[in-house]
Amino acid sequence: MMLEHILVLSSYLFSIGVYGLITSRNMVRALMCLELILNSVNINFVTFSDLFDSRQLRGDIFSIFVIAIAAAEAAIGSAIVSSIYRNKKSTRINQSNLLNK
Repeated sequence: MMLEHILVLSSYLFSIGVYGLITSRNMVRALMCLELILNSVNINFVTFSDLFDSRQLRGDIFSIFVIAIAAAEAAIGSAIVSSIYRNKKSTRINQSNLLNK
């Protein structure tokens, strides 16, 4: 019974992240929705690792690597967004035409 609750929570987080990523016009919101997607995948990794192989920590270790990659993505993404904001004075996705110079 607990497995179904966790999977429903993870699917809700994933759906909210995908919906926000598709409909977002702001770069910061798109990065936050991408983080929601990665966190829902981490929940699944840990849940299935505990369910199928409780003696080894493969899913837990893999989720730690995903968290590290997500932290690096957030740092690089926020640096890119702040650089674009400094140059264009906007963080809207459709207004950042960096290749048209």
